[in-house]
Amino acid sequence: MAQVVLSDVNKVYPNGYHAIEDLSLEIHDGEFLVLVGPSGCGKSTALRMVAGLEDISSGELKIDDRVVNEVHPKDRDIAMVFQNYALYPHMTVADNIGFALKLAKVPKAEIQDRVRKAAQILDLTENLDRKPGQLSGGQRQRVAMGRAIVREPKAFLMDEPLSNLDAKLRVQMRAEIAGLQRDLGVTTIYVTHDQVEAMTMGDRVAVLKRGLLQQVDTPQNLYDSPDNVFVAGFIGSPSMNLFKVRLERNDAGLAMRVGEQSLAIGGEANSRPALESFVGRDVVIGIRPEDIEDATLAPSTPADRRLRSTTTLVESLGSEIIVHFPLPVEPYAIMEAEFEGEDAVAAATDDSGNYIYVARISPRSRARIGEAIELAVDTSRMHFFDPETGLAIRD
Repeated sequence: MAQVVLSDVNKVYPNGYHAIEDLSLEIHDGEFLVLVGPSGCGKSTALRMVAGLEDISSGELKIDDRVVNEVHPKDRDIAMVFQNYALYPHMTVADNIGFALKLAKVPKAEIQDRVRKAAQILDLTENLDRKPGQLSGGQRQRVAMGRAIVREPKAFLMDEPLSNLDAKLRVQMRAEIAGLQRDLGVTTIYVTHDQVEAMTMGDRVAVLKRGLLQQVDTPQNLYDSPDNVFVAGFIGSPSMNLFKVRLERNDAGLAMRVGEQSLAIGGEANSRPALESFVGRDVVIGIRPEDIEDATLAPSTPADRRLRSTTTLVESLGSEIIVHFPLPVEPYAIMEAEFEGEDAVAAATDDSGNYIYVARISPRSRARIGEAIELAVDTSRMHFFDPETGLAIRD
């Protein structure tokens, strides 16, 4: 096991493209750290620099207190698990798992012992004599994991290892990988573009955008206290509702104007000195879908903390209902082009040009498509961001 430390690491390609900019991260001994972000944000590039598959333009990389900037990949004592498994189709499972040990001239008896132990851990014992083509996708991924385990490396590096699996198998495999990492206690850096995967697997999650580290924290802290509007919009499914509105103060306290409606903010936000300076100015409001409920199921919610709208789509998931509803206010993240490339999603609108937002409500709701609905908003759980910097407004 080992600590991995990146200090002001940069990657600049010959054409001038700055893929990673001043990345500083400390992955603790035995920690499971997930790198997450949209496609093209630099997460795989960062992982490949740790592996030695990409040169570091500047900065310092340490593995177990040893500077490894110029160390060859095979001498870094790390094991990498790839998206496409990278198995040898002509070899048996046992030979695939033990191949790296054979190259290292480990005694045959020790190779067999390590392969057998890895197969037991990964439930592959019955498949050791099979070829990769005879295995399911999940089994092939286990073989790739076994090949990493037998090397007993200082760190595991995993580059979107589950992206080729179907949805049900991905859920099963991410639980298996997280459990295996806890049992082995090996320092692990895991790359994914799937924020649900990141939240469920990582001890900590590092969010990247355009080569820049946005925030690194525990999954729950990222969710509850995003440092900026990008993290707020990226972490969570369905995504946080984000829009720019004018902050005002009335006799009851802070409020915001949503078209012809006024929504009281109230709670501890009324006493935030930092938020007070935005009164009379635009502010970015963030409301998570689960903090909005069908008002008929929340009768104690005051009238000034409700919004009236019409449902444009109702998705019944059994344990919850996802309701899509329009408001006459433009989404901030899309308006400010926070998301780019293939991860960008055009803002949905209704026939009147109002923008569509999302609520996650109780399955007891009688919401129907095309019908009027009143929504109760838990304004005590709102998030506030500076529209000029995108940073969270905190005391």
